[in-house]
Amino acid sequence: MGRISKADNERLRKLLIMGAISVIRFAKPGGKSASPWLLQLLEHKPRKLAAVALANKMARIIWAMMARGEAYRRQPANA
Repeated sequence: MGRISKADNERLRKLLIMGAISVIRFAKPGGKSASPWLLQLLEHKPRKLAAVALANKMARIIWAMMARGEAYRRQPANA
């Protein structure tokens, strides 16, 4: 598992970035679905950079799920 580089699967990279942008679009402070990590990142970084960071985080979660053969478990709100 490395970073999402331009030399890797371009389609997968685009899908992860598009998904991250859509999550950011609906992320609002006080909302149920917005993670504190993402809201803090959006306060300090541009939206596109935050989208790449979120896509990287999603890729790592997906890789861990596939490596362990597990289903997705949402993190508790206070974690």
